[in-house]
Amino acid sequence: MKQKLLILFLGVFLNSLISVQAQIRETVSWDFSTEKVSNNEVNLVFTAKIANEWHLYSQHFPDGGPIRFSATFAESDNYELIGDLEEITKPKSEYDDIFEMDIQYFVGEAILKQKIKLLSESAFSVKGEMEYQTCREGECVMFTPDFEFKLNAGKISSAVESTPKVKEKINPMKNPRKEYTSLWSLFFISFSFGLIALLTPCVFPMIPMTVSFFMHSSENRRKAIFNAVVYGVSIIGIYTIIGTIVAVTLGPSFANWLSTHWIPNILFFIIFLFFAFSFFGMFEITMPSWIVNKSVANEDKGGIAGSFFMAFTLVLVSFSCTGPIVGSILVQSAGGEVLEPIVGMFGFSLAFALPFTLFAIFPSWLNNLPKSGGWLNSVKVILGFLELALGLKFLSIADQTYHWGLLDREIYLGIWIVIFTLMGFYLLGKLKFSHDSDIKFVSVPRLMLAIASFSFVVYMIPGMFGAPLKAISGYLPPQTTQDFDISAIVRDQSGANSVSAAMEICEAPKYAEYLHLPHGLKGYFDFEQGLACAKEQNKPIFIDFTGHGCVNCREMEANVWSDPRVQKILREDYVIIALYVDDKQALPESDWITSTYDGKVKKTLGKKYADFQITRFGVNAQPYYVLLDKAEETLVEPRAYDLNADAFVEFLENGKKEFKNR
Repeated sequence: MKQKLLILFLGVFLNSLISVQAQIRETVSWDFSTEKVSNNEVNLVFTAKIANEWHLYSQHFPDGGPIRFSATFAESDNYELIGDLEEITKPKSEYDDIFEMDIQYFVGEAILKQKIKLLSESAFSVKGEMEYQTCREGECVMFTPDFEFKLNAGKISSAVESTPKVKEKINPMKNPRKEYTSLWSLFFISFSFGLIALLTPCVFPMIPMTVSFFMHSSENRRKAIFNAVVYGVSIIGIYTIIGTIVAVTLGPSFANWLSTHWIPNILFFIIFLFFAFSFFGMFEITMPSWIVNKSVANEDKGGIAGSFFMAFTLVLVSFSCTGPIVGSILVQSAGGEVLEPIVGMFGFSLAFALPFTLFAIFPSWLNNLPKSGGWLNSVKVILGFLELALGLKFLSIADQTYHWGLLDREIYLGIWIVIFTLMGFYLLGKLKFSHDSDIKFVSVPRLMLAIASFSFVVYMIPGMFGAPLKAISGYLPPQTTQDFDISAIVRDQSGANSVSAAMEICEAPKYAEYLHLPHGLKGYFDFEQGLACAKEQNKPIFIDFTGHGCVNCREMEANVWSDPRVQKILREDYVIIALYVDDKQALPESDWITSTYDGKVKKTLGKKYADFQITRFGVNAQPYYVLLDKAEETLVEPRAYDLNADAFVEFLENGKKEFKNR
């Protein structure tokens, strides 16, 4: 098992090394076929094979989100379209926090059909152009390939223009992959959860019982150690098999349903409340007695079988304390990747099994353990507070997806502030539950935990007035749900949104009536115009290749561009040029360009600058940031999606230094 996991991790790592080398992303391969409907009707079948980790957006969701799939058919006297392009593959639906709407997309494969009526018996072609956007964590890519179906005397064939390859050598683009690092972070987080589970009252008292079993189950010390190892491996196996079953039998579609639909999210919220109330001492959760008794009866068999059933008994008996933790790991790791639940359960079970195995092998270590008692119940109550707080996330997801308006950001924060305040008072002994022992004095560990809890409360309070709270932003509803955002009010009333002196000297930006920069920044949306201003002001150029439907661009703006240091440098030291590669603004014929990359005439603003990005920099993914001097030469290596604000500041500062040296 460990060897297989190591091979899988190695494969992922090697794949990540390969992926950063090819900058012209080929995210979808197309297969075209036809279906005869009747003597004069034919279905044109578009089949998309979508690369792993990428998703292709559907045709059907409201405006204002990512770029939807579309196919434009050339007019012809040889055929006519019947109805609209039909999506045979049902897309997945998910609420997007960035665009604040439900988004539909395809994963793995998408099949679409367009019915046509044949008006000619001679050979002819059905030509057209597709436009679509594909995204994964960290980058989005726009495509506009042509397609052609050739209908030749009753025999139908088809062809599609594939995206040409860039021949010149391209500098690798920095593109940290969340998925790859998340496997390791998921492992260590799950490992930490396993250690926490050991401190619960259902598990901790089992340690001396386990050691006693192995000390008396065999007179042969070597055999006892072997049985203890089997016991630990069995614990790991039982938990990991659970993760494997979730990954293999339920799959990514079920994971997507779990993460977006209101039914499972409300169910998880209720389950978390149920376990929290149990941890507070309202009632006890136990497995059915017949299951536990059956497992205990098999422990007497001894040997490997006895060790296994001893492990199985531990899993069952400890369920009331480990169930919420295991459930949290499975739910949080259900992101559609087969490895994630397996890695999560493996990390949890490894930490959970390790102390039992070591104490079984070295029973003398038991003398150094603290005695069980009231402190264990305190651990359980603290877990109850955490369950209560984390359970709100599931209710929040359902609330955002279906726009119920129950948990706006300040309401969510208010509940968390109350929860962690009460937890702080509990740690100080000012709040007591039914199963708690009397606290004669506050120990140093409890005091430190109380300080941490109250400090967290103090940290959250500014969020009630619009502070971004980046450390916990992933758990909170979107900032746009905040009714009172003082930072936005101050920014609107201050000079942050005013045009800088440098911009006033240059001519007014084109397209500014409908294109805007975030955080009140000012800049240009036309490269030639921005370049002219940079020459006039003797400033370096900051190019932002972006898009209206680029989720990752919005994340960069929310998490990196929001940094005051970044805003100060961009506002004072650079001429900003934001080039939208997906904008549909039609250009006057005098501004049309013929691409040296694919030979097509680019007639819209988005297509012009998508081609500019590819031909100049050999990259077709967004976001992408380039620093140029007045001679249009690159100052430093361009950057892509990276939420490290310090690194982005360094990138901008290095560009300034290089500009001064030239």
